Amino acid sequence: MQYKRIFLIVMDSLGIGDALDAKKFNDEGTNTFKHISEKFENGLNIPNLNALGIGDLDEIKGSTIIEHPNSFSVRLNEKSNGKDTMTGHWEMMGIYTTKPFQTFTDTGFPQELIDELEKETGHKLIGNKAASGTEILKELGEESIKTNSLIIYTSSDSVLQLCGHEEYMGLNELYRCCEIARKLTMKPEWFVGRVIARPFIGTNKDNFKRTSNRHDYTISPSGITAMDILKNNGYDVSCVGKINDIFNGAGVTKTVHTISNEDGMNKTIEIAKGNEFTKGLCFVNLVEFDSEYGHRRNPIGYGKAIEEFDVQLKDLLNVLKEDDLLMITADHGNDPTYIGTDHTREKVFLLIYSKSITNGKKLNDRYSFSDIGATILKNFNLRKENSMIGEAITEVID
Repeated sequence: MQYKRIFLIVMDSLGIGDALDAKKFNDEGTNTFKHISEKFENGLNIPNLNALGIGDLDEIKGSTIIEHPNSFSVRLNEKSNGKDTMTGHWEMMGIYTTKPFQTFTDTGFPQELIDELEKETGHKLIGNKAASGTEILKELGEESIKTNSLIIYTSSDSVLQLCGHEEYMGLNELYRCCEIARKLTMKPEWFVGRVIARPFIGTNKDNFKRTSNRHDYTISPSGITAMDILKNNGYDVSCVGKINDIFNGAGVTKTVHTISNEDGMNKTIEIAKGNEFTKGLCFVNLVEFDSEYGHRRNPIGYGKAIEEFDVQLKDLLNVLKEDDLLMITADHGNDPTYIGTDHTREKVFLLIYSKSITNGKKLNDRYSFSDIGATILKNFNLRKENSMIGEAITEVID
């Protein structure tokens, strides 16, 4: 049958074990989902994910292998060369990235870029290293306020992040500086995938807090995506969370800002219940799994966030229609039990559910995230461009 609405939810960074080429990335033995579950005495309390077949895909403590006639379960390998947010999401929509995005994790940004940023923005820059966003605020937030300086830092992603106080520096000034940084970092030697404005509030290192007024300055995808094809053919592409930023607005018909995983799921449930979104794709990113728990190597917090998602998942399942299709997946791994704070090269799970599916089962592993986008296009009888990769999962739509 043809589904009228497809909901694609990305549990950001929830990998499920070694990708085929994990050794190439020095990530052998990583497994975000499994290792989190093992940190809980009785495993994870995830009855709704379990009912969709997550137990088929690995030995996740708290899950079981059961029949799930209304859903398919499968693991996907990543084909693109990278393990970052943009690469993973872009591949879902049909883009094959051969050259990984440049990172400055080990070295910080070149002094030439720092000098140019200080000249163009009029602010001193402090920090310039890979760091946790909360920890660098504790370290440098007071100095930033006192000297009206910008905190600059990076991570394991291809990002340049600038922090400024919402009241002392002001949001508009922070955004202006980020626009300058985005322009400068389009140069090949300084190129990054994203520049991120990270405003914060508070009076001292003990109460500094990042706000929800984050803004990402990204680049457009390197080619046509499934989202572009949907939009160009009159279908809705409603994006929840940071999807709009990841794709720089390309292929997006509507975007909904969120402040947390819980908020993202609440807004997705409201979209599913409402009458405005009638045909097309609702693409959702839940970033806190990655930003709050994966990078901070907090498996207990991560596990509790998965359990909280599972509760809201039941609410979403209850409001889906017979001709709705739900896909739940991830964009890379970020094993909180592994060394460092980097993403990990892992397979991701894909759970595909509809009340209309009656022959659900575990499917064989597949070789690209792009099979998601190809399946979505085939559902709407649309053809992918020759530049795109991906093969439709025929069991879902035939």
